[in-house]
Amino acid sequence: MWVSEIFHSIQGEGELTGVPSVFVRTAGCNLRCSWCDTKHASWDPEGEQLSPEEIVARIASHPVAHVVLTGGEPMAARDLPELASLVRAAGKHITIETAGTLPPRGIACDLASISPKLANSTPAEGAISHDWITRHEATRLNPLILREWLAGYACQFKFVVTGEADLPEIDALLTDIASPIPPHKVLLMPEGIDSAAIARHSPAVLAICKARGFRYCDRLHIALFGHTRGT
Repeated sequence: MWVSEIFHSIQGEGELTGVPSVFVRTAGCNLRCSWCDTKHASWDPEGEQLSPEEIVARIASHPVAHVVLTGGEPMAARDLPELASLVRAAGKHITIETAGTLPPRGIACDLASISPKLANSTPAEGAISHDWITRHEATRLNPLILREWLAGYACQFKFVVTGEADLPEIDALLTDIASPIPPHKVLLMPEGIDSAAIARHSPAVLAICKARGFRYCDRLHIALFGHTRGT
């Protein structure tokens, strides 16, 4: 299994913000988001080959009850179901952070943190090959797969938002999913990989959350550590 990094930190996003966790970041992704903050695991993936048993041994060296399987796109990792089963057997709470473009297929998971990619994620021409731009745009949203996650797992839906212009696309996707999602399970996160960018987008995102009852999603790890690997 190709792993970009394993580290002990706190969850910086979503319902479990602040909870000490071990993060297993797989290398490789089927998307190429323009604002990606982990290009070392997606655009230019790097890492080491580890067996699920080796990964679980590293997790066990930290005194935590929560494990986050993230990426890149962790669901693209062939051995992730085996790893998740071993983590579950070790008695850990499992969060899977995924874009929701690949089906769960019964994987062990206590919280699916699903981040559907809006149009603001598509790279501009020239930023990457045109083939990748086309592939990203065609792949980034799949309501059928999102429904499958929602039907089988506790989910939070986390959207990276730049402003009110993103709201119609969010509304359209929630309609396409065609399953009731409570507003507090819809998390809006200001786009940005540094505190200045997050602060710039926060007022518009806060206004949307107040008007619609969605949950505002901060990025605590950025405030604490900056845009730093292993945090």
